[in-house]
Amino acid sequence: MKDPLYLTIAVIFVVISAFSTKKSKNFTSIEIEILVEDSTLNVRALEIVDKSGFAFLTSDGRLGAYRIDYSGEKKSQIFDVSSDSITPNFRSLAVDKNKGFGLSVGSPAYLYRLHAEAEKVKIVYQENHPKAFYDSMEFWNDQEGIAIGDPTEDCMSVIITRDGGDTWTKLSCDVLPKANEGEAAFAASDTNIAIVGDMTWVATGGKSSRILFSPDKGKTWDVFETPIIQGKATTGMYSLDFYDEYHGFAIGGDYTDADANQNNKIVTNDGGKTWQVVADGSGPGYRSCVQYVPNSKALQLIAIGFKGIDYSADAGQTWKHLSDEGFYTLRFLNDSTAYAAGNGRISKLSFK
Repeated sequence: MKDPLYLTIAVIFVVISAFSTKKSKNFTSIEIEILVEDSTLNVRALEIVDKSGFAFLTSDGRLGAYRIDYSGEKKSQIFDVSSDSITPNFRSLAVDKNKGFGLSVGSPAYLYRLHAEAEKVKIVYQENHPKAFYDSMEFWNDQEGIAIGDPTEDCMSVIITRDGGDTWTKLSCDVLPKANEGEAAFAASDTNIAIVGDMTWVATGGKSSRILFSPDKGKTWDVFETPIIQGKATTGMYSLDFYDEYHGFAIGGDYTDADANQNNKIVTNDGGKTWQVVADGSGPGYRSCVQYVPNSKALQLIAIGFKGIDYSADAGQTWKHLSDEGFYTLRFLNDSTAYAAGNGRISKLSFK
């Protein structure tokens, strides 16, 4: 007869195993609640600050914040961020509990240290090159961050901070892969960069659409080819996400032919070295943002764009169209709730 303690341990092990192998719930529907609505809003830069809310930047130079306070009251505020007579067109945002940064597209490119009090907003980087056009920004930790943009010389523009955002330095083309003709990036959803630990993946687009990869927080770089649609200025990857150091997904297409769904969704299982087309000719066409659902074992994905919201439960092999509501970008709060921003509104998405 087995020892009672042995049986108890065995039962506990079975229970733990059952929970650990429990499959994530597949989504079949979505509820959309509008949180911020303003016909003048055009939001492609959105980040969750903490469980109580999010921050966002607009294409007409405004910084906004939304939060739910301790009493449950919903509060939002928006104020202008300006530099002399120039209204920054913001497409990139990075935030943590202590600070935030916003980066504008076009020339001159301005990178702002943001603050809830408008008078404390400060420019920490400026680039006046006529070809300057920055697309996305992320941080590895509270001291080190990266932003990427279109080429001004013969490589992609990459700027890095190692001192918490106080100063930024542009990398020399000597340490970056040479850009192909017509290779750039899209400022569609602030999701051109994916970071896992020290590893960084950057999605380019246009006439050439490739993956730039750094294993060491931007110190050294490699480049990987992809099979995604490319060849025109409007084609290629528009959004990239990595679930872990091996599993990644990218989506895009051609926004001028948004219903076309050939060669616009690709997946990797080896850290971005090789990519495969999935759902070719089926599922969503052009989408501006894709994100893995948290705690989904790299299986569940949400893709959004101005043509609606789509969901995959099998790593992008098949897709379900959840809504025709159009958005530009989204960020997950947890494994069933996300915030999405677009033209005229920011909404809470509850997946069921």
